[in-house]
This record gives sequence, structure tokens and C-alpha cells, in this order.
Amino acid sequence: MSVLQAIIMGIVQGLTEFLPVSSSGHLAIIKGLFGAETDGGILFDVLLHVATLAAVFAVYYKDVIRILVEFGGICRDTSVNIVRFFKNISAINRMEYLPICTTPYRRLTLMLIISTIPTAIMGMLLSNVVDYVSGNLLIVGLCLIGTAGILFISELIENGTKKQKEAHFGDALVVGISQGFAVLPGLSRSGTTITACLLCGFDRRFAVKYSFIMSMPAILGALILELFKLPGSQGGTGAGAGASVAAMILAAVIGYFALKLVNALAVNRRFKPFWIYCLIAGAVSIIVFLVKMG
Repeated sequence: MSVLQAIIMGIVQGLTEFLPVSSSGHLAIIKGLFGAETDGGILFDVLLHVATLAAVFAVYYKDVIRILVEFGGICRDTSVNIVRFFKNISAINRMEYLPICTTPYRRLTLMLIISTIPTAIMGMLLSNVVDYVSGNLLIVGLCLIGTAGILFISELIENGTKKQKEAHFGDALVVGISQGFAVLPGLSRSGTTITACLLCGFDRRFAVKYSFIMSMPAILGALILELFKLPGSQGGTGAGAGASVAAMILAAVIGYFALKLVNALAVNRRFKPFWIYCLIAGAVSIIVFLVKMG
């Protein structure tokens, strides 16, 4: 992969990771058009996703810090309860268990854990499928058209009222499953999860925040899986170190402003330009596939 190709992919990642148009689908299209291949499998794509995590943290850093603190508290109280459980088996005076879900942020933390579980399971089950179809412009095109349909539905959903105090753990499971399906290239992760949140009755601002914060463990998990694959492979990202760093910086900076834009658009139900764009991009991808096949 050339330096120019890596930089272009970084720009595309920054724009499309948060805009509901599927970053993986656009990266696949660019690879198909340029003939760019990465020696490290999808490691370069994952590194670009990690770069955009910096944008998520920059926008939601207060929430992320509170979640990390509450996660530590949940682990501590759960450990205490486990010890008390075994002591209570033979104790005459049973000790009371500590409540776990005691604050809105603890509820939010538990919801994120619940959402991550089905995402991780589906990501592992579909990993071979994703690797196989990631360069197939027909599949990408069909998924982009699917994204257009999902965004169209999001425009029709009435405003919900659920925030982190009112959201249920069942909602978290549904949104986590929707994120698992979004590993398919062309199916927008943000568009899919935001729409799932809205269908569960989430407030639009909270739906956007939950969608992007829940992407952080999923992306970090994908990076860890790719790093484990490196010792037995050639390693690398398919681009030089300088090109990779430049692409990651561009993805992070552009992603920050894209995330701010999505927040404003989602609250005001202005996704129409994006579903129209995905519909056109999907059709173009399918046409390019058919032309190449011919």
C-alpha cells in the first residue's frame, strides 16, 4: 500500500466511522478501486478504528472516566459478594450482599458489558465470513443498501425518552446484537446501533452517546485479536510506519469533527442525506462489481 493510499484511507475512516455510512464498506470500496492489499489482514483497518477511539474519548471523556471508575467498583463489590457467598454456606449469621447497580453510571456500565458480550460472540463467529467478503463489492453494495434502509427507518421513529436511568438491560442486549451484525462491510455500525437504540425507546442524544461509547470495547477487542495473529504471520499493516501514523492522526482529527456533526444531525432527525448517499453508493458498488465480472 502506498503512502497516498494509506492517507486517503485515513481520511475516509475519519469521515465514515461516525457518519452513518459504513467505514468498513468505504475502505473495502477504496481497496477494490485502488487494488490496495494489506499484508496484515485487517490490522490496518483496526488501527484506523483505534485512531478514531481518540475522538470518542475527546467528546465523551467525562463519561468514559466515570464508567471506568464504576467498573472498578463493580469488580470490587462483586468480589466481596463472591467471598460472602462462600462464607454464608457454613455461617450461622449470614452476611448481606452488596448491591451492584446503585447509580445511573453503574447501570450504564453494566449495560455496556451486556452489549459487548453478544458483539464479541458474533464477531468471533463471523470473523471468517468478514475476511472472505470484505473485498466483495457485491456484498458491500448490498449492505450499503441495507444501511440506507436502516437510516430511513430511523427517520420514522418517534423521539424516545429513555436515558441511562430508565434504559433496561434487555435494551442493551438488543443493541449489542445489532452491533454484532454490523461487522459486515457496508453495514454501518453507528447507523445500525443508533437505530436499534431508537427502536428501544432511547432519547436521541443518549442513543448517539451509547452507540459510540459501546464501540470502544468492541474495537479494542478486535485489535487484541489481530495482535494475537501477528506472531504467526508476516505482521505489519501493509503500509510504512510513517504512512500508518499519518493515516491514524487524520482519522482521529477528522473523526472528532464528524462525531460532533452526527450528534447534531441525529438529535434533529436529519439522516436523509446519508441514506440517500448509501443507496447511491451501494448501487455504484454493485455496478462496479458487475462491470469487473463482465
